[in-house]
Amino acid sequence: MANKSLFASIVGRMLPRTEALNRERAPAYRLPPEHALAQLAVTGTFNGTFYAEPRDQLAEVMALAAQVDPLFLAKTAVYAAEQGHMKDMPVVLLALLSTLPGDGFSKAFPRVVRNGKMLRGFVQVMRSGTVGRKSLGTRPKKLVQAWLETASDIEIMRAAVGNDPSLADVVRMVHPRPATAARRALYGYLIGKPYDVSALPAIAADFEAFKRDLSRPVPAVPFQMLTALPLEPRHWVEIAQAAGWQMLRQNLNTFARHGVFEVEGFAEQLASRLADPSEIRRARVFPYQLMATWSACADGVPEVVRDALQTAMEIAIGNVPAFAGRVVVAPDVSGSMASPVTGHRKGATSAVRCIDVAALVTAAIVRRNPKARVLPFENDVVDVRLNPRDSVLTNAGKLAAIGGGGTNCSAPLARLVSERARVDLVVFISDNQSWVDAAGRSPGATAVMANFQRLKALNPGAKLVAIDIQPYGTTQAPDRADILNVGGFSDRVFDVIGSFVAGEGPGQFVRSIEAVDL
Repeated sequence: MANKSLFASIVGRMLPRTEALNRERAPAYRLPPEHALAQLAVTGTFNGTFYAEPRDQLAEVMALAAQVDPLFLAKTAVYAAEQGHMKDMPVVLLALLSTLPGDGFSKAFPRVVRNGKMLRGFVQVMRSGTVGRKSLGTRPKKLVQAWLETASDIEIMRAAVGNDPSLADVVRMVHPRPATAARRALYGYLIGKPYDVSALPAIAADFEAFKRDLSRPVPAVPFQMLTALPLEPRHWVEIAQAAGWQMLRQNLNTFARHGVFEVEGFAEQLASRLADPSEIRRARVFPYQLMATWSACADGVPEVVRDALQTAMEIAIGNVPAFAGRVVVAPDVSGSMASPVTGHRKGATSAVRCIDVAALVTAAIVRRNPKARVLPFENDVVDVRLNPRDSVLTNAGKLAAIGGGGTNCSAPLARLVSERARVDLVVFISDNQSWVDAAGRSPGATAVMANFQRLKALNPGAKLVAIDIQPYGTTQAPDRADILNVGGFSDRVFDVIGSFVAGEGPGQFVRSIEAVDL
């Protein structure tokens, strides 16, 4: 027999040594600049997280942006907007790009600034002095002008909702050149200057007429512009009928309060839209947003609408792959995972926690892989049984109810090794801030890497995926041919994992960004 202690020491020396500390001051691996920026781009919200303040995130983004090629920075901004469905991070990356040479900024701008909210966000970042100046500058000003000059009247009206800056502030700042009398009148109308009433676009004229006479049809303006008016249930029905999918999802309780569901047949009509696959995909909804809506539904929201949200969830996670072989899913249920997934922000903190997202991803994988084994962990593995036939939301609720304790990312792997289990794929969903398993360890590899190496001795073909849902820049297992680190909340994560499991080499997450065509 070979000397087991000697063999173990040789294997230990073959593992990569840690070169960083995580937020718990425990050994970790530092992500390369491109990967660290990518992780921040799809998980960072510039709100306070369990381990970091907003200014820490911003400082890290700026430091990483300075270390990567401007073209990669441009592609990351586009990826964060289009695939990660992020809002604040893409405009910050775009603002940083505006200070760099090359055409990356000009190419990325129309892909990132897709609507008036993103436009106002970009202007806000530029004026804040975050990127080194408090004015737009020539190139940014021209692109903002171009957006205003090519946007439709309804897009301009939608952009008029919100402040700091308001759209009126932006118009005054960049002085767009109206190509028509109608656009000239619309700008005057929005910024409070004299305008030709007869030239006002129909959307604005209809809004003014409705304010004078509520018997008229409800105009197709953002509903926030109507809420100060004495609306009746029939008005709210018209608002709901004209609303976009996301607006419907976000305002179910509002509709219930205003008697919309008391109108015969309307609950079924609204439910049909909520469950429409094409509308769901077009809305770019995060699965966790559906979970939050379903959980927050008031008593006045009919059961048919609640059922439609569950159907929408099944559609939203429809691209979760069915993996070949034996799958283990390990959601982190430790204390830090109880923090809001998009961070703390006064007056706007999400009720959805990191543990809710981890539970949801786990339940989604189990739904598509009914034989998958689930090993939640904190200080150690927490035993739980899920029924694959239950809805995703039901199983997610069971997992999210566990919670508490320290973080020991190696616990599921140690359990599998002790059982000599047969495994093909292990999927972690965590913030990767493992510390319980670092106590008393000598310098070298993390406990995760040491235990994964032992698991590989039992299962040479096994692969490990670490889904990171917080932007901390370190990992417990660095990328290699059989290890993938990927971050984010959107369903795009599943596409990246699917490619990796199908045989794509290491660095799949970063390559997915590099593949963006500008």
